[in-house]
Amino acid sequence: MKKKTVYILMSSIVALSVAFFAVISFFNLESTIKPIAAKVDPSGPPVFTNALYGDFNQPLSKPMDVTKIDELIYVSDTSNKQIQVFDQSGTSVFKFGKEGSKEGEFKFPYGIAGDKAGKIYVADMYNGNISIFDSKGKFIKYFEDKDKLLNSPGGLRIFDEKLFVTDIKANKLYVFKLNGEKVMEIGGAGVEEGKFIAPNAVTVDHDDQIYITDSGNNRVQVFDKDGKFIKIINGSPDGKGDPTFLNPRGVAVDSKGNVFVVNNLAHNILGFDKDGNQKYELGGMGTENNQLYLPNGLFIDDRDALLVTDTINQRISIFY
Repeated sequence: MKKKTVYILMSSIVALSVAFFAVISFFNLESTIKPIAAKVDPSGPPVFTNALYGDFNQPLSKPMDVTKIDELIYVSDTSNKQIQVFDQSGTSVFKFGKEGSKEGEFKFPYGIAGDKAGKIYVADMYNGNISIFDSKGKFIKYFEDKDKLLNSPGGLRIFDEKLFVTDIKANKLYVFKLNGEKVMEIGGAGVEEGKFIAPNAVTVDHDDQIYITDSGNNRVQVFDKDGKFIKIINGSPDGKGDPTFLNPRGVAVDSKGNVFVVNNLAHNILGFDKDGNQKYELGGMGTENNQLYLPNGLFIDDRDALLVTDTINQRISIFY
């Protein structure tokens, strides 16, 4: 009888150990992002390589946007009301921010971008401001919107010493100098060319063309550097047919000019060539490594690796 009890206890210990290590594996306590090797087929579509979940003590919760500044990866960890920062191996380096409306606090941290000096800009859609931090996460100041235009800042990107901001409620894109002086605004509510319904993300390519995800109209609109409308990308020929997008969110352009768009409600990422012809489809709804569940933010680094905020799966998925 005593032997049987010992065997039962040993079996229970083994089962608990297996469960414990399964939990560790799930949350990826060890490095989850390895240095990305050279792509086997440079001409082929990006493929899933790995994922980043955060650490065991505080995994990511509803990550909404991601950027890379130098060798660090910054994630707007929105439900945790903070920014999480990771190195190239996927190790948590530091976190900053907490819930609130004071300096260095967030209600809904969303878009995130970095400038050449290493400063970090975070759009807080609910507080209606953009906070600027140093590279260590110390609050410096609020972005000085000199004309007090911003209401619900969403997507952020910095190009050529200019800050590009989508204002989701105002249905506009604003472009500012980094000192807060407005350079340009595009949009207003509507379905016509050059108008938006809930513009979400923005990027700029090597030809200074501006790409804006017009989420409510299920399209991406492209403008020249002066804000003149060029074309629509929506998955149909010439962008004039029925869209294949369902609530497009993040957008980014790789070094070859391919445009990648997060197709939020379809749980995938669509890739297009320079002419707007679809080339790639990545992801699909699910929890497996190569799948996505309501993805949102997208950033392409200097190696053309795609960093995607896989919101419901609570991770950053990497395609390369």
